[in-house]
Amino acid sequence: MITFAAEKGDGKEFVSHAPGCWPRVAPELWQDWKWQLKNRVTSLAQLEQHLNLSEEERSGVLLSGDKLALAVTPHFFNLIPRDNPDDPIRRQVIPRIEETWTSQYDMTDPCGEDSHMPVPGLVHRYPDRVLFLVTDRCASYCRYCTRSRVVSGVGEQELHTDFEEAFRYLEQHTEVRDVLLSGGDALIFSDDKLDKLLSRLRAIRHIEFLRIGTRVPIFLPQRITPELCAMLQKHHPLWMSVHVNHPRELTSEVKDALERLANAGIPLGNQSVLLARVNDDLETMKTLGHKLLMCRVRPYYLYQCDLINGSSHLRTSVAKGIEIIEGLRGHTTGYAVPQFVIDAPGGGGKVPINPGYILYHDNEKIVIRNYEGKIFEYPESGGGQIVQFAPQREYHDEYLYS
Repeated sequence: MITFAAEKGDGKEFVSHAPGCWPRVAPELWQDWKWQLKNRVTSLAQLEQHLNLSEEERSGVLLSGDKLALAVTPHFFNLIPRDNPDDPIRRQVIPRIEETWTSQYDMTDPCGEDSHMPVPGLVHRYPDRVLFLVTDRCASYCRYCTRSRVVSGVGEQELHTDFEEAFRYLEQHTEVRDVLLSGGDALIFSDDKLDKLLSRLRAIRHIEFLRIGTRVPIFLPQRITPELCAMLQKHHPLWMSVHVNHPRELTSEVKDALERLANAGIPLGNQSVLLARVNDDLETMKTLGHKLLMCRVRPYYLYQCDLINGSSHLRTSVAKGIEIIEGLRGHTTGYAVPQFVIDAPGGGGKVPINPGYILYHDNEKIVIRNYEGKIFEYPESGGGQIVQFAPQREYHDEYLYS
């Protein structure tokens, strides 16, 4: 099924928007991922050919070269309607003047990655795993990118990953069992280059499994070729975290790409970012979870938007995220419920944020409520051992005494 972005409906169906704004492109070129990269929308003139820009967008595009480059693949650009600046797909990739605004809470490096970087390009923040920043380029650029300081080539800093020094560090640190490739996006590498990188990591015996964090299957599903999948299959156990924020991003092409990865034995999880007027409502997140499961992708994390400079117009309240999780838990299959987290500002790592299901907890019992609001007690037992519990009261004490 082929449709134009303005006719997309509620996003519950898997549809194709090709060729959209590129009607004269031959199908074989459209399916070429390198053609998609070469023909990205990167300028104000290109945008104005296809979109009626608001003043906020036009001003944002003119200033985007000083913060985070504009680049949108033809595939993803076709999802954007012509006349709606507040469209949830459009808000993710089209610059706005609000990106130049700075709130008192904004930070250049909100996750504290630079302060946990023992060698250039390698972040070691957790005990047994590292983040390997292998490139500063992506297929398209998200306007809320937590690494906008180094990504796209126009940020405040440059990424200078020292691969050999990183490999030496990993060889010496035997506590590291898990390596996550990110950046940027490693899937924009050629098959050969990515194969060599994965092989080099696989040669380090104490590294148990590898992960790739990517938005390429969403921005550039043409990249997920049978040849790429066959190469990735050589490096198991290999896991992949994709990044989908709105159900309309799950087109028929994206579904096919994700199924090719799943058929190659790659476990797939999704990481969404909670964004104002993009996915900050229950029905959108429920539909997204259901569509992801249809693509054989497990909703994994829902992130509170990081405090990156210029993102305040896209951030929601934390209470909104809790409200969404409350509306999902128990009301739909548990596989469709992601873990809501805040990446603690300054490098504290991911902290799970949950609704208040624990009402009271001491050495004798725990008092809990379920998704319907019903109250239950469960006896506490230390298995014959004396266990010290700090009594825990959350914000539902009234249930205990009513």
